[in-house]
Amino acid sequence: MSHERVIYLDNNATTQVAPEVVAAMLPFFGDRYGNPSSMHNFGGEVAHHLAQAREKVAALLGATPGELIFTSCGTESDNTAIMSALRSQPGKKHIITTRVEHPAVLNFCQNLSERGHDVTFLPVDRGGNLDPDKLREAIREDTALVSIMWANNETGVVFPVEELAAICNRRGVLFHTDAVQAVGKIPINLAESKIDMLSLSGHKLHAPKGIGVLYVRKGTPFVPYIMGGHQERGRRAGTENAPYIVGLGKACELAAQRMVEENSRVKALRDRLEAGLLKIEATILNGDKQRRLPNTCSISFEYIEGESILLHLSSRGVCASSGSACTSGSLEPSHVLRAMGVPYTAAHGSIRFSLSVYNTEEEIDYVLEHMPGVIEKLRAISPFWSQFKKTGAACLTGYMEP
Repeated sequence: MSHERVIYLDNNATTQVAPEVVAAMLPFFGDRYGNPSSMHNFGGEVAHHLAQAREKVAALLGATPGELIFTSCGTESDNTAIMSALRSQPGKKHIITTRVEHPAVLNFCQNLSERGHDVTFLPVDRGGNLDPDKLREAIREDTALVSIMWANNETGVVFPVEELAAICNRRGVLFHTDAVQAVGKIPINLAESKIDMLSLSGHKLHAPKGIGVLYVRKGTPFVPYIMGGHQERGRRAGTENAPYIVGLGKACELAAQRMVEENSRVKALRDRLEAGLLKIEATILNGDKQRRLPNTCSISFEYIEGESILLHLSSRGVCASSGSACTSGSLEPSHVLRAMGVPYTAAHGSIRFSLSVYNTEEEIDYVLEHMPGVIEKLRAISPFWSQFKKTGAACLTGYMEP
């Protein structure tokens, strides 16, 4: 990025590693390099710090330390949960998920479908919400697992996962949630839920990339995905990534301390940004306005391309994401927005802003100062916008069925 100033509003993609986390990790790249699985005291000291980190993660989740398995990322955790459910119940071939899952779940389930498993993809409504009755209707005798995300990574819409887990529990079906976007942003207490498995990723809550966790509730049948040594009580082989585990523990400790700020100051900044952007003509908010993460705003600017908006923002030092898959070489808009029935005129112009505790009011004002000009400039060269203005047709502020 050529612009000297960086305003980072892409925290659902990844987050800044907190300075406190970096400080906690550094000793384990230097003097404390022992293998935590070794019998000697040098390695045992590292093992002690890993145990402390496990306790900090457990405290944030309302779990017990023994219910946590350290992994490399959220994707590994998701894949492990799904494969464990299938391998521990070989007679069951049915999986239930949603149309708006992260690719770590969605693409894996699609692959399983191609390999002979039966997968039900539940729909969402125009606000991105899931009807629990749809889940009740979909559960079968051969359902091995229900995997439904806690919060959507694009829209921030929060699903009623505790209710969904309870439905599954009453039917004797395992329930997994991809909580990668939810952990650290909203309160979670697994001890009071019927959730069997939960995935999280460190780099979404100010820990480094390359560390994740799979929570497996005590008593839940489990089959390892990565096999080899005895690490993680035989549930995930591979030498423990000591610096990153310690860093994740510190990040979870910080997240617990900042939860109130996340749901007050950060939410207020998000609302300020959103209110200003919605003043721009032909602009649509994507997702339920109330049942959302406090830091996330998905907004569509009709008749222009999100990729073009991002390039103009980037030249001004602003980092955000597109809700469209255009940047990956596809002309199709986001699968999430399509599942919600967002019209193509809006879905292609979708932008996701996602904030963190490091964002300031000054930064939000900077974006609001520059955004109207960016949209005006792009619409001036858009033939679709020109046609819309010429015909005087009503703005497509509603949704179309997918």
